Amino acid sequence: MAHIQRITPCLWFDSQAEAAAVFYTAIFPDSRITQVSRYGEAGFEFHGRPAGSVMTVAFELAGQGFTALNGGPLFTFNEAVSLQVMCDDQAEVDHYWQRLGEGGAREAQQCGWLRDRYGLAWQVVPRVLPQMLCAADGAAAQRAMQAVLQMQRLDIAVLQRAFDGQG
Repeated sequence: MAHIQRITPCLWFDSQAEAAAVFYTAIFPDSRITQVSRYGEAGFEFHGRPAGSVMTVAFELAGQGFTALNGGPLFTFNEAVSLQVMCDDQAEVDHYWQRLGEGGAREAQQCGWLRDRYGLAWQVVPRVLPQMLCAADGAAAQRAMQAVLQMQRLDIAVLQRAFDGQG
């Protein structure tokens, strides 16, 4: 039986929905644009968009469905909502950190967070980090957290040394 996704995040863009979907689907494997809808003449008095311009783009990133909406400049992204990319190793952390930051507009932030060229916040996280932070050894978990607080792009080797009490 096929899995039907019940909840789909909708990302509000001014007018860059299609460009963003193309950018994101080029970064993640198992990703594709599935549908593009366009504004018609109906509702022009509300949306003000030319007939034929892109209204929404349905796309998948690593199999997860999203909708990108060209809704105008009224709302912008902030860190209240971010997308987490769970990475199996340092090569993945480095890959997603570099690719999501392409275009010169990346704002590297503390603890593995960055904002991409469209302003969307991402957390590029080694899969081992939540295990470290929830470890039964509270002192090891605190050392790992202290290490995270000193980083922008997360470094698994440094996190592991901190967790192990070696640095």
